[in-house]
Amino acid sequence: MTDRPMTDRIAPHLDVDLTDVADPFAAFARWREQAPVHRASTPTGEAVWLVTRHDDVRQLLADPRLRLDKTHSTAGYRGYALPAALDANLLNLDPPDHTRLRRLVAKAFTPRRVEELQPGIEAAVAELLDGIAGRGRADLVADLATPLPLTVIGELLGVPREERAAFRGWTNDVVTPRSAAQARDAITSMEEFLRSLIARKRAAPADDLISAMIEARDDQDRLSEDELTSLAFLTLWAGYEVTADLLGAGIVALLRHRAQFDLIREHPELAAGAVEELIRWVSPNPYAIRRFPTEPVTVGETTIPVGETVLLALGAADRDPGQFARPDEIDIRRGNAGAHLGFGRGIHYCLGAPLARAEVAAALRGLTSRFPRLRIDGPADALRWRASYRTRGLLALPVTF
Repeated sequence: MTDRPMTDRIAPHLDVDLTDVADPFAAFARWREQAPVHRASTPTGEAVWLVTRHDDVRQLLADPRLRLDKTHSTAGYRGYALPAALDANLLNLDPPDHTRLRRLVAKAFTPRRVEELQPGIEAAVAELLDGIAGRGRADLVADLATPLPLTVIGELLGVPREERAAFRGWTNDVVTPRSAAQARDAITSMEEFLRSLIARKRAAPADDLISAMIEARDDQDRLSEDELTSLAFLTLWAGYEVTADLLGAGIVALLRHRAQFDLIREHPELAAGAVEELIRWVSPNPYAIRRFPTEPVTVGETTIPVGETVLLALGAADRDPGQFARPDEIDIRRGNAGAHLGFGRGIHYCLGAPLARAEVAAALRGLTSRFPRLRIDGPADALRWRASYRTRGLLALPVTF
């Protein structure tokens, strides 16, 4: 990708179907082959620029000309309509505010901290698998992929066990609402819940992340109330959503490529590499968080104007044959699986990546050892996926064992 003077050349309009959430990868391959960038429309009718190739996506993820703050949008970005108390989060901020807030929460997700959490993660996996072991069948979305990350992130943040399920319901109502009113009600409930939780932690601090964020200082200034609420919101949302989607879709991928499942059963030490390959292959977040150029940005022969909405297609980039040999095959021993972009790159690299990796690896080791004859209950192509182009997750995963 090179910078060039602004030209009047734009990519041909492409009727991009961003709603094929069950198997978008055939479309990704066509778009990637046709051009490195396309003009497209989202399901809400918003015009976007879609970047498809690995090298371009990788560079643009760390390009400081592409900002996350919605004030840089010249077209009036129509994304999630979050209240101020939830909107001041890391996915909507640029430096210096992004740098300050990220520094305050980053210590909770270091590899060392995740290593300390490992026994608790293993225990949570064992408890969930114990709960289904005698039944012979299960829904691994409801029985494992969802409760595991909710348990882990809930413990880390200090969310009472009995209150975690409500957050799961609100999340689903925001990602795939039946109506705009349902999404608004869910967002309002999230905000009220988090404000109440923060107030309780302020009155009775504990050894958890929310209590630590309440006490956090940066240059002697505390987090504002909106910043604190937004950080708690993002940590809880992201800590649950991405891991749940990755785990559910990853299990399906391994069961449809049985030799890979059996490899983990025979060699549990391969689970960590399997996680990297599944992030690449499954792509739980097919598109990176939208960005807005503050200067014209040229990709190939196309110049994207200032203020337009840019989507970086991680799902297309991570199956680019220019980067990965046999990209549509799963190979948990792939040497360069770690070159995937599934967790982003640069200053916005996913803070929770080490925790997600640890949870999914523990779940894969547990599943393959406990249930070596695990099977999808019914045809794999009948599985239902959440109707959201932003995240790619299963609604249910019925299995027998």
